[in-house]
Amino acid sequence: MRYTAITQRLKGLGGDKWDLHFKAEELAEQGHDVLRLTIGEPDIATPDALIERAHEAMQRGRTGYSNGRGEPGLRNALAARYSAKAGREITEDQIMCLPGTQTSLYTTMMGIVEAGDEVLVGDPNYVAYEGLIRATGATIVPVPLRAEHGFRMQADDVAARVTPKTRALLLNTPHNPTGAILTHDEVAAIGALARAHDFWLVSDEVYDEMIFDGTPFTSPLDLPELADRTVVVSSISKSHAAPGFRSGWCVGPEEFTEALLPLSETILFGSQPFIADMTELAVRDGSPVAAGMSARFARRAGYLVDRLGAETRLQVLRPQAGMFAMVNVAATGMTGYDYALDLLETQRVAVMPGSSFGTVLNDWVRLALTVSDEELATACDRIVAHATLVTGEAA
Repeated sequence: MRYTAITQRLKGLGGDKWDLHFKAEELAEQGHDVLRLTIGEPDIATPDALIERAHEAMQRGRTGYSNGRGEPGLRNALAARYSAKAGREITEDQIMCLPGTQTSLYTTMMGIVEAGDEVLVGDPNYVAYEGLIRATGATIVPVPLRAEHGFRMQADDVAARVTPKTRALLLNTPHNPTGAILTHDEVAAIGALARAHDFWLVSDEVYDEMIFDGTPFTSPLDLPELADRTVVVSSISKSHAAPGFRSGWCVGPEEFTEALLPLSETILFGSQPFIADMTELAVRDGSPVAAGMSARFARRAGYLVDRLGAETRLQVLRPQAGMFAMVNVAATGMTGYDYALDLLETQRVAVMPGSSFGTVLNDWVRLALTVSDEELATACDRIVAHATLVTGEAA
């Protein structure tokens, strides 16, 4: 039978990059003691108040159809949130509510790029980005995020890859997988290129409430001169420990949301009203759990830095935000993928190879900080033992 071109463009993407995670799941199901440091899922349950609001809304009959923009109450709450942060009015008409960050990104990309266009994206990047861009028919142009710059995108690297076909730059700040945060000056310099060459800035900011140690955060939406070309996407999945509810949004110019409305209505004619009510509460009241998660993840990252730095020749990059820490395993003589596979097979510790996120991280692995302190300590015991066997010596 015949299939469309999009199936070929997406072949080999999706779940294929998670093969080591799935292998770890299989081993665990077989009864093996596997420590899984692969998935970035909050380490606590969704707050009771949000569950109760969703339940109450369902009991009130908030289970009917919605619309392609999103429920008015939620859009009003989001407009207030982004207006306060940007220091200028963001209207309800600039907001579109969709099921999670990934759906928001998919809709955005489908609305602004197509075959023949180029999209700049950091290397490394979140594993879903390649599929999101390829689905449109556009060409991906990787921009290397270099370790010497803390894996923060640099304007010079962007400028070297801009062509007349460049239509968008997909930013991720705070960044997954590295936990890096772009500075105000870096955002401004990248934004100046977007203005000079007339391309969109799409900023995935799902970790903006999970920043460590008060590191300043700047969104391109905060800069008035970028307002006509910036789209921000986010959700409550991370900040409110509610990934299963799939509740996200995009914020952009009114012209952008007006143009994308028919696309949103075609994909899904409105998200669930009871989830919108829950999300409105989450947005208006702020997160009761983000600060605690951030403190725990920062502490665990510090533990990794201290422990592996003292006992192995592995190098841990201290993240500024998010749920992960990157570890350079070049001292083992293995690629990140081979290291992750060997660590799983011999020590029953599952981590993500850096190559799942891009070519720049071939010598790295990503560790989730979402396991308990006790599990992380045990994982470090096994990582240290493995490093000693592989390299023949400790640090």
